[in-house]
Amino acid sequence: MEPLRNEDGLFQTPMYDYYVEAGYDVSDFGGWALPIQFSRIQEEHDAVRNDVGIFDASHMGEVFITGNKEHVLDWLNGLITNEAHDCAINQAQYTAVVKEDGGTLDDLIYYRNGENEIIVTPNASNRIKIVDWFKAHNQDDQVTIDDRSLDYGLIAVQGPKSEELLQSMTDCDLSQIKSYHFLMDQTVDGVEHVIVSRTGYTGENGFELYIPWNDAEKLWRRFLELGEKYNLKECGLGARDTLRLEGGMALYGNDLSEDINPIEGGIGFAVKTDKEADFIGKEALKEVKKDPNRYISRGFELTGKGIARHGAEIFESEESEEPIGFVTSGTKSPTFGKAIGYALIRKPQAEFGKEIFVQIRNKRIPAVITKKDWLRHR
Repeated sequence: MEPLRNEDGLFQTPMYDYYVEAGYDVSDFGGWALPIQFSRIQEEHDAVRNDVGIFDASHMGEVFITGNKEHVLDWLNGLITNEAHDCAINQAQYTAVVKEDGGTLDDLIYYRNGENEIIVTPNASNRIKIVDWFKAHNQDDQVTIDDRSLDYGLIAVQGPKSEELLQSMTDCDLSQIKSYHFLMDQTVDGVEHVIVSRTGYTGENGFELYIPWNDAEKLWRRFLELGEKYNLKECGLGARDTLRLEGGMALYGNDLSEDINPIEGGIGFAVKTDKEADFIGKEALKEVKKDPNRYISRGFELTGKGIARHGAEIFESEESEEPIGFVTSGTKSPTFGKAIGYALIRKPQAEFGKEIFVQIRNKRIPAVITKKDWLRHR
């Protein structure tokens, strides 16, 4: 079953009718109709850094998996790069799913709901691919895979005032939910059966609410009413990208892909090649770790004028003929007022503080290699 499509053939989130009524423009994001911005990207970005913002992330998937013939974590451990048994009940874990050659099929979060059930949240553009991959590796029906993506809308509430706002709408004690933990079946402003998770994609404190699909728009409107005193802003895809980039977070399709493995793509912390369980792609990723000339993901800041965009080549000098890497993500940081980005650079040339040159149109613009820790220095 698929969600409804608009006249342009794009899938509609539960907030789509609201967007039409309010006169907001929507764009194609992985086949979904979503706003790039509601006001100005700078205003939306600043609201999340200083106050609170809400995002419609209902395009994300929700796949419930329950163990049958074996424990669900044992089955999952053969398909993900992280160590599934490190994830306790009511805890979430970030991980990757890779092919035999180590290429990234998706980076995702899953939630351990009870002793033998998990909820996997693949990226929207990868949902069908991941569900099919899981089913193809479910020999003898070890687990039951139930794609319930159309049962839930997803509203992310992010920013320093997110907890205060959300606490005013629920009896759930949010202070007891630690980072990357969650609670099932909570009530938020009268809406029941909400999953409340302290996770996000902005680098700020915040929550993601998995809401019954038909109640999501109602709750969105209530956030607008109750959030006025907290300077809440509706936030679109533009601010989502600038916020996650400042926060050092990877974007599938840019920083990770089937051609960019998770070690080179900057999420090696979620790859446990030394775990006891074998997983698809384990041997390939071990070889990647051994390769002294592999790509490595680094942050960078332009010291000259310009904005580096995805795909721009990187050189060691203004005269170099062969590139040493390429940009995977880039923007002008609304918080810091300078052009920043991520790049894949060959490891021997990737030392921090090194000057590099980014090809922007017909010019090579100087930049410096940095860590992706901009928010720590605010």
